[in-house]
Amino acid sequence: MNNKHWTKMEMLHQTVKNKNISIKGTHSYYSDAYDNGFERSVVRYLHGDEQTCHREPRWDIDKLYIGDYVCIGAEAVILMGGNHTHRADWFSLYPFMDKIDEAYQSKGDTHLGDGCWIGMRAMIMPGVTLGEGAIVAANSVITKNVEPYTIVGGSPAKTIRKRFAPDTIERLLALRIYDWPEAKFDALKDVICSNDIDALEHAHLYYVN
Repeated sequence: MNNKHWTKMEMLHQTVKNKNISIKGTHSYYSDAYDNGFERSVVRYLHGDEQTCHREPRWDIDKLYIGDYVCIGAEAVILMGGNHTHRADWFSLYPFMDKIDEAYQSKGDTHLGDGCWIGMRAMIMPGVTLGEGAIVAANSVITKNVEPYTIVGGSPAKTIRKRFAPDTIERLLALRIYDWPEAKFDALKDVICSNDIDALEHAHLYYVN
């Protein structure tokens, strides 16, 4: 019997085994009701999975870094660098095995910033950084970095709007709320779950553990 349901989620710190995936904190999740879970279905072409964990890689492996309080929608895809052996600057794109080391081109590590939200069936291309609090609309294809607290969508994704005024974003980033101890985060949750930056700064300033 399949017990999966859209109301359930996979807590990544409990399930991720790949040593090339780094999970910050204990709150990031994947909505895994419609597939085989985060490592099997979402993360593609990353060395260190169950098929490649016993092989010595031929090159430096790119890493996937996932911040805390990251929300990943069902059937999202995060493409990594394991198959980047199709050289657009060569006449032939074909990955000939005797040329594979020359063909490989790293796109760098992929970073999902604290508090970001990736919508259902979005695709994150290799080497991309999603800033803190960024939102990726469903079915979007992310080909370049997304600034903090920015909403993007489309294929390729473009900026739709900022979530807050630039001054508010600057002040919010300065507070580093996702680096706070959990006790402080929980104590100030009422102002974190609001859009009153003055109240958040005041609560931060006068917080006593």
